[in-house]
Amino acid sequence: MVERFSCAERSLALGEPCYGTASQVRRWLLVEQPGAWGATAVMESGLPIEVATRLRAIARGCGARLLLIRRHGRSAPERRSAFAVTSTADIRRVERFWFDDPAQLLAVDWAPLLTFDAVGGEVVDDPLYLVCTNGSHDACCARFGRPVAKALDSVVGDHVWEASHFGGDRFAGNLVALPDGIYYGRVTPDNASRLIELHRGGRIDPAHLRGRSFQPFVAQAAEHFVRLEHGLEHIDEVAAGAVADLGDGMFRVGVATAAGTTLAVTVACSEAVDPQQLTCRSTSEEHPPRYRLVELA
Repeated sequence: MVERFSCAERSLALGEPCYGTASQVRRWLLVEQPGAWGATAVMESGLPIEVATRLRAIARGCGARLLLIRRHGRSAPERRSAFAVTSTADIRRVERFWFDDPAQLLAVDWAPLLTFDAVGGEVVDDPLYLVCTNGSHDACCARFGRPVAKALDSVVGDHVWEASHFGGDRFAGNLVALPDGIYYGRVTPDNASRLIELHRGGRIDPAHLRGRSFQPFVAQAAEHFVRLEHGLEHIDEVAAGAVADLGDGMFRVGVATAAGTTLAVTVACSEAVDPQQLTCRSTSEEHPPRYRLVELA
């Protein structure tokens, strides 16, 4: 029997770092849709096609990442939820909307998301935790994500949601903490509750941190290097700022710390030596970027 390829296991075997890999998202539109999802979740989920098409257009128009969400093990909720989320360095907001019919969402004016303004929903103070479980998009997301969602369901209840694809299949199980925009990779049922406990205490686990969704990839890497060098684990203890392209794959990133210092972090970006499939469904191999600390001053 031929062993099924796993992009997550291959990435781990290659020793691929997690840092500097968080998808760049500053606005999110999350729509609860229980049941099975296809590879293109929004269009293959049981949502009426006209509603799905309009929601996708609305999200694109306001620069938001549209994801489907569902509670683990709950197939037919009486009422469903939608969330508008803003994740930036300065603005972090979660708003909740209740609906019985998905068509009701088309009557909401989502346009304020474009300018990071409130949409008018019920403000939610507690964080949301998303776990990618979209197995039709990538087998690793289901294989490694669903056990994480199950484990967290008993820890944080309705604060954790299974989600459609949000990037980084090869780092499954993937977890995003909103509205902070914190991406974690290689999350397991054994370490998931500790990550949540740290987050609730305002801290980050650098070992599993992929990055902050509102930062460019090289800035995510720079933040990682600063955290590692100085042992900084609090969420807002480090803030990556302007990125200067020095040419030849070299970048300088200004990183401010809560201590009042600004560090100049020089990062080299190059292609990975070993080619790899970035997803289980990919038919080709690529050389993803790797980031290396050159100087921290």
